[in-house]
Amino acid sequence: MTPTGTTPQPAALGAWAVDAPCPPDAPGPPPAPRTVLATAWVLVAVLTAAATAAVVTAAPDTGAAVGTTPQVPAAVDVAVGLAAVALVPLLMTRRSVPAALVLAALAAVSGAATPAATVGTLQVARWYPVRTAAWVAGAGVLGHAVQALWRPVSLPLGWWLLCDVAVHAALFGWGAYGRERALVLWSLRDRARRAEAEQERRVAEARMAERTRIAREMHDTLAHRLSLLAATAGAMEYRPDADPAQLAAAAGRVRAGVSDALEDLRQVIRLLRAGPDDLGPVPGLDDVRRLVDDSRAAGTDVTYEREGDPAPAAAPPAAVATAVFRVVQESLTNARRHAPGAAVRVTVSTAPGEVRVRVSDDGAPPGAVPPEGVGTGTGLVGLRERATLLGGTLAAGPAAPRGFAVEAWLPWDA
Repeated sequence: MTPTGTTPQPAALGAWAVDAPCPPDAPGPPPAPRTVLATAWVLVAVLTAAATAAVVTAAPDTGAAVGTTPQVPAAVDVAVGLAAVALVPLLMTRRSVPAALVLAALAAVSGAATPAATVGTLQVARWYPVRTAAWVAGAGVLGHAVQALWRPVSLPLGWWLLCDVAVHAALFGWGAYGRERALVLWSLRDRARRAEAEQERRVAEARMAERTRIAREMHDTLAHRLSLLAATAGAMEYRPDADPAQLAAAAGRVRAGVSDALEDLRQVIRLLRAGPDDLGPVPGLDDVRRLVDDSRAAGTDVTYEREGDPAPAAAPPAAVATAVFRVVQESLTNARRHAPGAAVRVTVSTAPGEVRVRVSDDGAPPGAVPPEGVGTGTGLVGLRERATLLGGTLAAGPAAPRGFAVEAWLPWDA
């Protein structure tokens, strides 16, 4: 990707590794390991030696002695072969286009340059745009055609030219296919990286939003406690002649309120609240039944069970009760979205020091059509973050024999 954030067009792409973050700006093959370069050079050298031997030992039907053709001395073929082998390393660098053109010109002189010239055509087609590769392939066709016009060949001229064009077209297509395949692989990897980055950003935003919502709820609770403390302290200040028992009780309420306010303040600071907004009343355990009734009114088959003491001596903190409400709310929303028509079961169990909530469905019936629109996939992430911040756990996944279940455990000091 370019610095401006746009993806370069294929015509402007050069060499790149398929696992690289993005293609480089300059065209040409990427740096290759020395072992690869040495192996390629040895293979081309062996093929060039074989081609040189074949050209040198090819005798005409009549005329000159064996060891050369009538027109060209053997030393020329050997020199062309050596020059072709010397140019092979340049095919693996950013000078591959000039090297391939020189090899095409050498192919017009002698068939000893044919192996290296074909490798040059393939290399340029693999690492350069189609227009550049087409010019190099055309130069290769022209060089071998010139060779056939003034040197003896093993086929009639027409068939030789046809084979010449077919071979270079195959080399051009093979190289272009490899280049386009690398481009597609890079594009898919780039899309995957962008999708992963986008999902990570959305998850991070969901966590931050959840922390902010929790901090705002704690802010409301803290403000309420402090206002009560201010009122109680004000009464003690303006009524110093009150009954000593009443003053002692008021002082006890102030002490307890200060302790609770300090605990709330620690949680607010830990959650790094980012500015409060006006919120409605904080929902609690008693609001879960209202949530279930609203879902029933909307057409969802919901069964609600409340286990444990419905009115325990020590009620759970507001943050825990709100977390239970949010778990049920998000789970019912997911059930309506992903399993329309499914029967949902909501169970809230309270015990001294803990609250457990489980929401499960039996899966959408056959033929059910989910409503249009999809969620962001961050609701459960926020719930898990909320449960973790409160010291609890939240698990979500498929339920046996089918359907989906969300189960949360939230502790609190009884």
